[in-house]
Amino acid sequence: MRLFPIIAAIVVTALVYAFVFERDKLVAVLTGGVESQTSQTAEAPAEEMADDTDSTADPVRVVAVKSTARMIDSAVILRGQTEAFRQVDLRAETTGQVVSEPLRKGAFVDTGQTLCELDPGTREAALAETRARLAAARARVPETQARVAEARSRLDEARINDNAARQLQVEGFASQSRAASTNAALRSAEAAVESATSGLETARAEIESAQAAVAAAQKEIERLTISAPFAGLLESDTAELGSLLQPGALCATVIQLDPIMLVGFVPETDVERVQPGALAVAKLASGGQVEGEVTFLSRRADETTRTFRVEIRVENPDLTLRDGQTAEIVISADGKTAHLLPQSALTLNDEGTLGVRLVTAENTAEFAAVSLLRDTTTGVWLAGLPETANVIVIGQEYVTDGVPVAPSYQELGQ
Repeated sequence: MRLFPIIAAIVVTALVYAFVFERDKLVAVLTGGVESQTSQTAEAPAEEMADDTDSTADPVRVVAVKSTARMIDSAVILRGQTEAFRQVDLRAETTGQVVSEPLRKGAFVDTGQTLCELDPGTREAALAETRARLAAARARVPETQARVAEARSRLDEARINDNAARQLQVEGFASQSRAASTNAALRSAEAAVESATSGLETARAEIESAQAAVAAAQKEIERLTISAPFAGLLESDTAELGSLLQPGALCATVIQLDPIMLVGFVPETDVERVQPGALAVAKLASGGQVEGEVTFLSRRADETTRTFRVEIRVENPDLTLRDGQTAEIVISADGKTAHLLPQSALTLNDEGTLGVRLVTAENTAEFAAVSLLRDTTTGVWLAGLPETANVIVIGQEYVTDGVPVAPSYQELGQ
């Protein structure tokens, strides 16, 4: 029988008993200073808690800038597009076949330049006929005037004879029938004068009718030539040679691009800030930039969008601007005081209000609501702050109102 396994089992059993049932005594014997270490261990968390309390009371280090409000142009920004200063669709006013060579779209035309010419047909003959009628009517005027003069002379003679016959009848030297005869002659002379005068008026009326016919024939001939009402560009080809134009048929479309108009729509919240004569700058979608002046602001809002049409006149001598280009329009308005700050300084409070955090005179953080006026490449222009303000630009997200801060100031742009 081997003794070693039995001795090992006894030793293991004793150790298990000691660790399970006599653990406290065993630990006290092995460590020897339990109370002192326990007190030190208890003091350590207390010191750490005190250190944490002290660290909580320490101010938060932040970076701030000293900003002073400046006067800026509080512009009205809107989207718009370019429009031709003038545009007209030239249409035929009479029927005729085109006898002129067509002009192609894109060509420049001058004021009064012929765009479409129609075949006159028999219109020249009709004009000659009306002129002949006018000449004949004018030739009848002297004849009717002579008849009027002759009738008036006979009327004077009849009046004299009638007066003489009346006096002779009163004195008994003429019969009653003689007096009646002279009176009838007088009435006949008066009727002849009325007839001659009527003939003269008829001749004059014929002259006016003939003049109207001549004017109508001349106007009909003028309508055969369709000319450009102003200098501009052809937006479409003119009517093709040999085509038949009816009244209302399109000959060509002409647009004027110098000057050109910038058209946008101002919301009713900003319409009071836009005034005729205000300067405006537009940045085109193609990258160009133009300047102009507000020439029109509608007094009536669009029924659908509740916006007001605004027109800006821009000089375009080289015709680089085209009709229908998209543009971002900035219209100058009355100035406002604002602060130029980096966009990163903006933050939100618990209610979701946009603002910045300031350093107060007591070196505590304070939230201030702002309104965004303009976004630029160098920063954002903000309104709603005092004339001078110490704005936290780094660390504003780690403080709340009333929290002590230890600001270090830097120049804007660093």
